Amino acid sequence: MMMEISILFLLGIPLIGFVVTYFIPKTKEYTIATIVKLVTGTNFAIALLFAIIWLLSGSKTIHLKQLTVLKSGTYNFYLDFMADRLSLVYLLFGTLLIFLIAIFSQRYLHREEGYKRFFSIFQFFAFGYILILFSGNFETMFIGWEILGISSFLLIAFYRTRYLPVKNAVKVFSIYRIGDVGLILAMWLSHHLWGHNIAFSELSNVKSLHAVLVNHSIDAFLIGGFIVLTASVKSALFPFSSWLPRAMEGPTPSSAIFYGSLSVHIGAFLLIRTTPYWEDQVFVRVMIAAIGLITLILANFSARVQSSIKSQIGYASIAQIGLIFIEIAAGFETIALIHITANAFYRTYQLLISPSSVTYKIREQFYHFEPKHQTIEASLPTKIANTFYSLAVREWNLDSNMYRYLWIPLKKIGESLHFLSIKRIAYVIVPFFAIGLILLATHAHLPKWVLQFVPVVFAFTGLLMVLKSFTERRNVMTSWFLVIFNQAFVVLAVAYNEHLSFFELITFSSGTLVAGAVGFSCLWRLKKIEKNVSMNQFQGHVYEHPKITLVFLIACLGVAGFPITPTFIGEDLLFSHIGEEQFLLAGLAALSFVIDGIALIRIYSRIFLGPHVKNYHEVAKRSS
Repeated sequence: MMMEISILFLLGIPLIGFVVTYFIPKTKEYTIATIVKLVTGTNFAIALLFAIIWLLSGSKTIHLKQLTVLKSGTYNFYLDFMADRLSLVYLLFGTLLIFLIAIFSQRYLHREEGYKRFFSIFQFFAFGYILILFSGNFETMFIGWEILGISSFLLIAFYRTRYLPVKNAVKVFSIYRIGDVGLILAMWLSHHLWGHNIAFSELSNVKSLHAVLVNHSIDAFLIGGFIVLTASVKSALFPFSSWLPRAMEGPTPSSAIFYGSLSVHIGAFLLIRTTPYWEDQVFVRVMIAAIGLITLILANFSARVQSSIKSQIGYASIAQIGLIFIEIAAGFETIALIHITANAFYRTYQLLISPSSVTYKIREQFYHFEPKHQTIEASLPTKIANTFYSLAVREWNLDSNMYRYLWIPLKKIGESLHFLSIKRIAYVIVPFFAIGLILLATHAHLPKWVLQFVPVVFAFTGLLMVLKSFTERRNVMTSWFLVIFNQAFVVLAVAYNEHLSFFELITFSSGTLVAGAVGFSCLWRLKKIEKNVSMNQFQGHVYEHPKITLVFLIACLGVAGFPITPTFIGEDLLFSHIGEEQFLLAGLAALSFVIDGIALIRIYSRIFLGPHVKNYHEVAKRSS
């Protein structure tokens, strides 16, 4: 019983610290830092005591009783917690590093404008990180996963009146959402494979697990593929490595805790935790090893030519994570855990001393210059050496190729829908939605082929609307309403597939409608005050309207399905109503939910973050 209570304490203490810090005035730096050090230090002490007791009591897996959040028919959304060797290894080095970063940040961020904001987000991140470590099922893990994503965005955009930090924060968040697609679809297929939301502890029954996976080999392979996609995105592995140097725009402590030690290793945690899903699938093992090997080679070259020390350390870190992925694929879990721990401590140390290292290097360059020793590159033919150098400097064109083959096509589709305005939404989209409701009311009398075709049409319509919102530059209200309508069309599409109860409909819609109304009121109030609110550039209205900015951010998270509204549970509920064979409908719905999150963060960033549009305020330089 004591062990189960300790898990709740480890989860609750950072959350309490986050709430308490919010109510302390931002001028009270010493008080804020003291509370955060007390919170993080207590958490580390409890984690250490927890690990000692766990070892002395036989090192058995601890399973905390399930907490049902929502139950409807056969659907059961519950929180599930478990602790084992994997959890404790990550917990020990994670809580220690969080504590050390809290101590370091007290003086490092002294007199920074966002001092209080940093420590609030820092504690929120700590809560999300520990929640992932103790998660006993995909649903619980996804809550922590989302918290890590939004914390990362807010810390990269810490210098929120500058152009590049905000732009790169949006870019990183957008790539994170690609990983969310993988996790959402893995949850969906896993639900259909077992007929319920499976707990990770159930995967220990090898015989029954193997029987299910053999009988559904395609689904099992797809789940493994989606897990690898999600892990690769979070750990910045090939072909998603280019987001890591962009994430270094935040302050050095956040770079150390996120991209040097904890956040980038969560992808490896996901792979180890879900090993029973894919360990018998040779192709998935080869895929993990191949991604790790390619990342190891490319990141090693890129690290050697970076002009920024933080980018150099970042690439060196993901080169090691590539090697860790190879170890996991080969089944060397213990070696991988030792490697993860060593890499986390070493990269944190490197990033924390990086500002001092730059100073020393500059001094040595002027006063103690020594020519470089012979390198491997010097022995290569000049053309080959120059080719490798150019590719490494351009980061192997990973960023430009992602733009070319992913974001630009999506933007072109959205821009082709330029005719959609608020009036046309009212005249065209609303009647089309009404026709869908009429067809839904009579769907029992419709031919079978119509019932297969119509849901995909409405889901595709919703996707088009959110793509239009994603590229909208003229009217912020149009962009906001398109996101709301996108979610309405997705619900309508799923309702055709399997009738949703009124309770289930309210569960999803209540969060979307309330958050949508709050966001609309924030935009309306801002337009009354500022008159001209455009999305053509970053507006920086947080400079004069911090309270509206905070409320609007919460509204965006509510609409996007962040775990603060019923929309989050509603999304999982909707996917439980999509059939196992309906890959197209599931894909369209997942893309809609992912892109609407990007569209909402884009609205928030362009209206409230970046250099202020008013020329009588001090404006930060374009480059940070």
